[in-house]
Amino acid sequence: MCKADDEEVVGEFNQGSNKKMVAGILAFCGVVTVSSIIAMGVMSVQIANKAQPAPVAASSEGATIIINTGSGSTSGSTSGSSTVVGAAKDEVPLFARPPIDGPNECEGKKVQIDNVDCLIDALENVLPQAGGNVTMGFTGELNVGHEPIKTPYFQNDMCPVNVHWHLGTEHLSVGEYDEMGAGPHTKPGDMRRKLAAGEKVRGGFRCHHYDENDAKFTTEYDWQHCVGMEVGETYEVHWPHSAAGACGTINQYQTPFYDGVLCRIGVLGDLSRLPHQVGVQGQVFTIVNDEDYFYPDLMRGMIVDGEMGTEITKYTGSTTGTSRDNEICSAYSPITWQVDRKCHMISASTFDKMCADMKS
Repeated sequence: MCKADDEEVVGEFNQGSNKKMVAGILAFCGVVTVSSIIAMGVMSVQIANKAQPAPVAASSEGATIIINTGSGSTSGSTSGSSTVVGAAKDEVPLFARPPIDGPNECEGKKVQIDNVDCLIDALENVLPQAGGNVTMGFTGELNVGHEPIKTPYFQNDMCPVNVHWHLGTEHLSVGEYDEMGAGPHTKPGDMRRKLAAGEKVRGGFRCHHYDENDAKFTTEYDWQHCVGMEVGETYEVHWPHSAAGACGTINQYQTPFYDGVLCRIGVLGDLSRLPHQVGVQGQVFTIVNDEDYFYPDLMRGMIVDGEMGTEITKYTGSTTGTSRDNEICSAYSPITWQVDRKCHMISASTFDKMCADMKS
């Protein structure tokens, strides 16, 4: 584990034979006091190398992960050898090569804005905050006077500039991810009891999918690219988007994410339209070791497929992070949040594929 530049404890990526660590980012998270602490940032300048059927010649520069779509088990090679030995016909190698060296137009573009006192500055200036209760039918008590983006971000000339995720959820969706959820180390009601005892809980809410008697929630996965992840756990993934990002270029994805959000800050003008120029997608998953739940691309935004990405709560909030709580608020506000109210199962290999993409 390592510290991000000012407010978030983050994870690492296994860089295989390259022996290179890609550090994480400030999370776009956290006013809820039970918010998470594990976030993984992105230092990606290229997206998703095209996978080739195995066996295949592998670059001596890149690590390789094998996804076995038949059994759900994995085997991997990070030695940089020229061929993948013993790969079955349904196995696909995923390559992770280090970023290209070169100028980064977004580096250092973050504008430092100090946190504010929630009970004085934020209320006087009516600064909406996040994360929040996204349960269907819930109505908050703060009238902020800002309208969120109600259409997909790509229809508003915005692109994702980062992806990161958190152990447990920051948002609350009663019956989907809440204090009665469970995981490998959390039983239903644990959070409620701990809060009642006055303990400081940092793990966030959990989904309701976990079943200790079902192998897909308990069978360990051989992680090749992600570090610190666990089958059966709940993670909330965030994709910050911005109209001021270096969209369509190798500098589109940035860490810290503020560099990506504010890369071409002139596009944002006088910031009066900020809720319609900067936003975050949020989606919650329970990780399973089962390839029936594999999705090939988790890097470029929320999954929209079947019931995934269809029941969305849209609201204006703020950036977040562990330096904020119910007393100290973020001044990076207002921005739009679009959060999937449902919790979905997803394969561990989907996350590992994303980590490979993030290193490419």
